[in-house]
Amino acid sequence: MEMHQSLVAATPLINGSRLSERHCEMARIGATANGGVNRQALTPEDTEGRRLLLQWARARGYTAAIDPIGNLFIRRAGSRADLSPVMTGSHLDSQPTGGKYDGVYGVLAVLEVLETLDDYNVVTERPIELVVWMNEEGSRFGPVTMGSAVAAGAVSLERALATNDARGTSVSEALAQQVAQLAPLESRPLGATGHAYIEAHIEQGPVLEQEARDIGVVSAIQGLHLYQVEVRGFEAHAGTTPSRHRKDALVAASALIAKLRAEVADPADVLRFTVGRFEVAPGSPHIVPGKVTFSIDLRHPDPEHLLRTGERILELCAGEIEACTVCAKVMLRSSPVQFDTRLVAAVRNAAEHRGFGYMSMVSGATHDAKYMAERTPTAMIFVPSEKGISHNELEHTDDEDLAAGAQILCDAVLAAAAMEL
Repeated sequence: MEMHQSLVAATPLINGSRLSERHCEMARIGATANGGVNRQALTPEDTEGRRLLLQWARARGYTAAIDPIGNLFIRRAGSRADLSPVMTGSHLDSQPTGGKYDGVYGVLAVLEVLETLDDYNVVTERPIELVVWMNEEGSRFGPVTMGSAVAAGAVSLERALATNDARGTSVSEALAQQVAQLAPLESRPLGATGHAYIEAHIEQGPVLEQEARDIGVVSAIQGLHLYQVEVRGFEAHAGTTPSRHRKDALVAASALIAKLRAEVADPADVLRFTVGRFEVAPGSPHIVPGKVTFSIDLRHPDPEHLLRTGERILELCAGEIEACTVCAKVMLRSSPVQFDTRLVAAVRNAAEHRGFGYMSMVSGATHDAKYMAERTPTAMIFVPSEKGISHNELEHTDDEDLAAGAQILCDAVLAAAAMEL
């Protein structure tokens, strides 16, 4: 990874050391024994992370606001307050055993961009706005990308606020607790839109590392469908009930998952089918399970293929299997999205001008940029993930790759601010 010095001498250069130090400090919040983080949405750890970010922002004189679903907006003023901002950001919340870079990189990279612009006395006409989306991961409260979905109108505020976690705490209650522990924030209405939106993120896959590229120029996000399947049998004594008389929901669910996997098998290995949550009730070692609930995460870049496969899953998850009844419901249908070609080109041009190796990519993971793309010209930047590991405490990205992505973000944000979109 080398920069062409003749191209960068007169332009703002981000401070890679400062960016790395910020990551280390943020990673102490919710740190796990194995080197990751547990900073789930609206937990005390998430609140502490937001508090630290706001502390850094206010030290620079940036203003901060919050909308009704808990999305944070940190603004570096432009010379013209009447112009819509260039928005850029990601999320601070994590999986229960998450890594130190997923989401948080896209937040801290933006903070570094804002501080770099200050350091170089760069005045932009448009404001530059850092967005911290609430509950992107969907680990404590479902579904994923809740904050951006509500802001875009894809999920109602009322439905999101009424969502409960496993202990019965609602988003409304947890959000009120978090806001009460933050310094006073300006209120902002729902409906985040701007002149442009650019999101930086770790790749969460192995492609950039395998191809020895520094930057992923992301042109699209593949679609995501989420289903919840319920298998109902009949609870019975494990010691006295013969197999022929059982309605074992666990046996039935296992057979159903095997049948589904065979049905949706994709020789091209483009389709992604995942059962990520599996709950057995009553959960006693001495009782034949009477109920199983499991999730299906289905992804594909072709919306028609995704829909056809999803409909087939719903067909197979209706009726009976192994003497147990089966039903399924759609929890989320997020269609594939294409990013703005002009902003994608701005990212590509920035990588080329800086002398970084880059490649075009489609994101396999969903991101908040998906909902922004439906309202605002949008693009994404990827940096490599070591061995493709993500949603894991071993997740790692080298400091030089973090710095490279932040530099491209800085250049692309400045280009977007000057564009007619």
